Amino acid sequence: MTESSSLWGGRFTGSTNDAVAALSRSIHFDWRLASYDIKGTRAHLLALRAAGYLAEAELVKLDKSLVELDKRVTSGMFVAKATDEDVHSALERGLIEMVGPELGGKVRAGRSRNDQIATLIRIYLLDQAQLLKTEVLQLIDVLTTLAQEHLSEPMPGRTHFQHAQPVLLSHHLLAHAWPLVRDLERLAQWRERASFSPYGAGALAGTSLELDPNIVSDALGLTAPMANSMDATSSRDVVAEFAFIGTLISINLSRFAEEIIIWASAEFNYIKLADAFSTGSSIMPQKKNPDVAELTRGKAGRIIGDLTGLLSTLKALPLSYNRDLQEDKEPVFDIADNLLLILPAFTGMVATMQLNTARMEELASAGYSLATDVAEWLVKQRVPFKEAHEITGKLVAFAESNNLELDEVTDTDLLAISAHLIPEVREVLSVSGSIRSRTGAGGTAVPRVLDQISALRKLVPSENR
Repeated sequence: MTESSSLWGGRFTGSTNDAVAALSRSIHFDWRLASYDIKGTRAHLLALRAAGYLAEAELVKLDKSLVELDKRVTSGMFVAKATDEDVHSALERGLIEMVGPELGGKVRAGRSRNDQIATLIRIYLLDQAQLLKTEVLQLIDVLTTLAQEHLSEPMPGRTHFQHAQPVLLSHHLLAHAWPLVRDLERLAQWRERASFSPYGAGALAGTSLELDPNIVSDALGLTAPMANSMDATSSRDVVAEFAFIGTLISINLSRFAEEIIIWASAEFNYIKLADAFSTGSSIMPQKKNPDVAELTRGKAGRIIGDLTGLLSTLKALPLSYNRDLQEDKEPVFDIADNLLLILPAFTGMVATMQLNTARMEELASAGYSLATDVAEWLVKQRVPFKEAHEITGKLVAFAESNNLELDEVTDTDLLAISAHLIPEVREVLSVSGSIRSRTGAGGTAVPRVLDQISALRKLVPSENR
């Protein structure tokens, strides 16, 4: 570290080994926090001025210089040097170049890189959470719109990836919307916890300079200073929680991506993806590949790795700050970057895919998916469910052994299987009748799907529609 780039070194007599300097350097990834660092420094100046460590003229000069420095950072006029250790040292160098070492040297009083970075990562992630919220809301809106457009069309519902019971396509689509709603609820709850300021905690024990941390938290738009200075500088549960929520979002996208990949196959033929959201093959001219869905699925694995790595870093750190925490930023940077890369493409793919509803309806009753309706019809005839389950199982076995659908079994054969299987049972041997009967809370009947659409429309602001 050179004297101009390092924020420490007075007690050292020798220079830092080049390998150690390279290992310590984080400027290659934390430079993205430069504007947040400047924002924090401007807030810190207010606390220094209030405590009497800066004259009003000094405050004005420093603040104007920081505004100018921020413009230079944004435009690329000011960039980090290879000798800068981190974003903090680079920006202090830039400020001192503008105002001189005497005035610029006053700024660091009463704060440490420990409380700085703990604050910066929070306000950065708060902004990233807002961007994610906007993108997730757009996907929820697309799913809701598709459900409204395909309100009454049936499709096979599956468990264990086998035909189970018929459901509405709209109901299936909305089943992918609700986990995303819960992800947004988690982000909102996380925001409450993330909106506290570590500024003023110093390295770990606070400061004796009697700076008011409320001034900084107010200037940064945060709720209040954190209650414990050691907790403020050494805890990264807020970072880990953001990573966890981001990982859940990626997993929820990946689950839908898996279905889209399957649905686009010739065997299923449920959907056709738009050319704009597909890719081709370098050797097979006929190929139309669901790469957006595949990359979404692949990115989920990468994001899971980011979360796992971060948790492993945090798992055994003693109080308070440890340099291991330098490793907290790249995982969440990667998670946010990749989600914001995935979401627009994924949403576009879903919005533009063509749904082959005729194919879905054709398969809705396959696999004896109406068997449960028979069993429940028997229960309505006051047959105990244990017996109804057994009777229906025998009906399925008979139909399967004779290569028949349930509605193709004759009245005579129905009565031979059980005296309870009278001709009226045919009332439930239709996909439409099955779906129409599922009117209970959360069911697949049209009225319940309309309830969902209404609820989701209230969650998605009009500007997202």
